[in-house]
Amino acid sequence: MHTIEGISNEAAGENSYITVKTKWHEGDIEAFKTAYVTKLQELYGESLANTSNLDKYQALVILLKEQIAEGWIQSKEQQRTSGSKQVYYFSIEFLLGRLLGSMLYNLGLTEVCKKALNELGIELGVLEQAEEDPGLGNGGLGRLAACYLDSMAANGLFGYGCGLRYRYGLFEQKIMRGYQHEYPDNWLIDGFPWEVRRPDESVEVRFGGTVEKKVNGKVCFVHENYQSVLAVPYDVPVVGHNNNVVNTLRLWSAEAQLEELAVCEPSRKDCHKAIWYSQEVADITNILYPDDSTYAGKRLRLKQQYFLVSAGVKSIIRSFKKNNGHFRELADKVAIHINDTHPALAIPEIMRILMDEEGVEWTEAWKITTRTISYTNHTVLPEALEKWPVELMQSLLPRIYIIIQEINEYFCHELWQQYPGEWDKISSMAIIANGQVFMAHLAIAGSHSVNGVAKLHTEILKTKVMKNFYEFQPDKFSNVTNGVTHRRWLAQANPLLTELLNDTIGTGWLQYPCDLAHLLKHADDTGFQHYLLRVKLQNKVALAKYIKDKYNISVDVRSIFDVHIKRIHAYKRQLLNALHIMSLYNRLKENPGLDITPRTFIFGGKTAMGYFAAKKMIKLIHEIAAVVNNDPAILDKIKVVFLENYNVSLAELIIPASDVSEQIPTAGYEASGTGNMKLMMNGAVTIGTLDGANIEIKNAVGDENIITFGLTADEVMAYYQDGGYNPWDIYQSDEAVRMVLDQLVNGFFPVSRDEFAVLYESLLNQGDHFFVLKDFAAYCGAQSRVDEKYKNQAEWLKMCCYNIGNAGKFAGDRTFSEYAVDIWEMVPHNEAHCYCKTDDAFAASVAGCHQKLNQLWQ
Repeated sequence: MHTIEGISNEAAGENSYITVKTKWHEGDIEAFKTAYVTKLQELYGESLANTSNLDKYQALVILLKEQIAEGWIQSKEQQRTSGSKQVYYFSIEFLLGRLLGSMLYNLGLTEVCKKALNELGIELGVLEQAEEDPGLGNGGLGRLAACYLDSMAANGLFGYGCGLRYRYGLFEQKIMRGYQHEYPDNWLIDGFPWEVRRPDESVEVRFGGTVEKKVNGKVCFVHENYQSVLAVPYDVPVVGHNNNVVNTLRLWSAEAQLEELAVCEPSRKDCHKAIWYSQEVADITNILYPDDSTYAGKRLRLKQQYFLVSAGVKSIIRSFKKNNGHFRELADKVAIHINDTHPALAIPEIMRILMDEEGVEWTEAWKITTRTISYTNHTVLPEALEKWPVELMQSLLPRIYIIIQEINEYFCHELWQQYPGEWDKISSMAIIANGQVFMAHLAIAGSHSVNGVAKLHTEILKTKVMKNFYEFQPDKFSNVTNGVTHRRWLAQANPLLTELLNDTIGTGWLQYPCDLAHLLKHADDTGFQHYLLRVKLQNKVALAKYIKDKYNISVDVRSIFDVHIKRIHAYKRQLLNALHIMSLYNRLKENPGLDITPRTFIFGGKTAMGYFAAKKMIKLIHEIAAVVNNDPAILDKIKVVFLENYNVSLAELIIPASDVSEQIPTAGYEASGTGNMKLMMNGAVTIGTLDGANIEIKNAVGDENIITFGLTADEVMAYYQDGGYNPWDIYQSDEAVRMVLDQLVNGFFPVSRDEFAVLYESLLNQGDHFFVLKDFAAYCGAQSRVDEKYKNQAEWLKMCCYNIGNAGKFAGDRTFSEYAVDIWEMVPHNEAHCYCKTDDAFAASVAGCHQKLNQLWQ
């Protein structure tokens, strides 16, 4: 039941998977070796012995691309000829991680490649280390997008990822004397061998200029005096797992138009103008998230976002016209999904193309657009809900602004019909108001579906942040809880655990992640627990070696590895964690014989260049580490480590070794989280607030297999609305709190007394906006429960087992199937791997398997 084989078109009919002729199988070691050595010599004109690890890595990638090419071509051809609906997933970032391991895994070539390379005296792991992490994303938004590309291909759904080819990543983080410093992430310095440049599919994107309205029997708009930029696509293959589907991640790069650089009468002035133009164009895709604290930075961000959607939408429309009929059919053949508001300008861009270039009337163009677009909201933070000054939008994108005005008028007219005379409500929902263009409002008005990414998050959208919009169009809103690819974050990142799972419950879970529930039958099995403990220990040894080699810090692998890895931000409350460590240290100083399990606190994460308070948070963690790690009086019972330049590759080392997963944001602030899912999937136990997907993890694993604490989202909101919380009351009444806060400013750390004043002030004199002190005692109590449970290894390992066994519900395959079936109305070419729309059913769709949770126990 759980095996899907690639079969030929003739055997299976029109909608089958395309079969790729695999050149190498388990026994084809010699053929692989010959092909590899030949490719290496062709590329570099050197013998195997005289090439670098980078050379060897790139030769292997080129060889694999040739392996993929036939399937890539055939998949595209089937996309064109089958008439199947395609999804285009627009995201400002795609945090892919290294691709070599995942490509080999999805092709089923890991073992043959490893054996062949070993016989040539090459370690596959060494070549994997030669690959740079692509600098195409920053955090959860980009990693989620990358997971969904994997699940799209794995589920046999045709489509594209649509993003930007950044010359530099966000930045490379280096820690010097405890401070974060930012350096260029020059990830393309040695090229990106997975990509294929497609200059023949380039499109023009226009900025600035003027728009003139002309009436010649029909109203038309003429865009003149604009700056022309060439958008050149670079395609990266996305290989489905063992199903011969190859989709595409299309990354757009901004390049100067040659005719714009042409100078008829060369002069110094002309030369400078050409250089300026060339640099301005290059800036568009130079770096992810340019600093928007200045007008120029805001202008560049907006330019970047429009460049993405204009290039992407033009490419989509061009493809549609080649293979389809009237634009009325666009929504039946194409689904465009915008991952947060960054690509929301896709809405007026589709309208512009339909009206200005294809002659579609406004009302019909609006109907086509709204049927085609769907939108995922990822945040309730006001500062993250994008808005742009009208003047900026009008000057940079004059035609787009005119269309947004028209959309605003149309939408406000609809609102007036529903709410006559309610000016305040209509104003609060308007797309253009108070000199600003509100992108979330545009995304809601211009899409047929709006979804949150966890049940609580969606409820907050419906009842608070987007309450008026939900009341106006309730059927438009739904929830699709995030998911992560179990192939990368379990099967690849944790091969030891994967082997144990395969031996214990079989390999079906690799194809059907919900089959991990079979593991629950073994939760009390002492034999299985023994092997699970051994796997965890081996992974901790690997991480401990990395820490020792890089930082010269020795950590006890028998200690609890307590992991807090995420963007450094006030609402994620690394400060709460740090204050608890300080308090625990104070207790150990008072009583070195305190009966606690040794603990290694591991942090990782970057913060924005201009986020002063968060940078002080990083400095505080390092000062705590300097004190704690060098005090013999506490008998090495706690250690603190900050791992710099956190990225996907580092996460793949940390997560399998983690015992405790820190998920402690202020309730109501974290939309979902995906780190919590990756960590539980690898057997870490969550300590967390009742926020985001933590709640759904709790519902899945049971109250006894997660450790929760703190205010609820409703309680947080009540304090914001009604008051009643004064952090000084806690300072005065809680000696442990008073001691750690005083230590921030009384010279306890060997830094100036005002070094951490910004943190101290935020907690006491600025109202403790994120309720760090309010939750402090509860958090300390939760940490004590972690210690108690860990001491009972049988109980702890049972908790780990329940987390792994219930992780299938949080696999990206389930999430993407929900998007495909419920939002994009696509039909998978084979049965869905996982579709868990209800809590009691692990799979129940028209195209999916029909298992229910209780059947897995039979």
